[in-house]
Amino acid sequence: MAASLVRLKLTLDHVEPTVMRRVVVPFRIKLHRLHEVLQAAMGWTNSHLYEFRIRDVGFGPADQDWGDGPLDARKISLLAAIEDIGAKSFKYLYDFGDGWTHSIKIERTFPVIGLAEPMLLEATGRCPPEDIGGPWGYQEFREALADPTHERHAELVEWWGSEDYHPDKANFDELNKAVDDLTAKWARKSRRKI
Repeated sequence: MAASLVRLKLTLDHVEPTVMRRVVVPFRIKLHRLHEVLQAAMGWTNSHLYEFRIRDVGFGPADQDWGDGPLDARKISLLAAIEDIGAKSFKYLYDFGDGWTHSIKIERTFPVIGLAEPMLLEATGRCPPEDIGGPWGYQEFREALADPTHERHAELVEWWGSEDYHPDKANFDELNKAVDDLTAKWARKSRRKI
């Protein structure tokens, strides 16, 4: 598995319609980098804390103030975390205030053929807006935008900027570009270190 890729299926829990992404990443990707790929693939803004929960072990940003927090995601690869714990699926938590929980399933591993860069394969459903209040706030947001008589309709239309919102339509081209841009940014940083 030293030079292998892994296909992951990422599903946002507790929302309708389904929000799902399929990505391919190097199996040796560090978890903090996997977080960045998932942010780009989902359409999140990467403005909140995160944690991977693999069985009962948490991996996230290092916090020197809290010794009992998650393990440092910069120091472990997906492969090492999975091998150590033996999991085929795990959770990805984002924005602890809103409480977005994603289920990630390892669908397949395969050898590297050509470039070993992250890529978005499939996108279903639009990612909810940031800071909407989690799955329950997202449901109210959709209901309020669709119903001009809803008590929060005017407030949420003003906040969102429009009544136009299509939860079932993921903008694959935009999400794919975000993943590609992230990969290009990493490559530029790598070249500068040489």
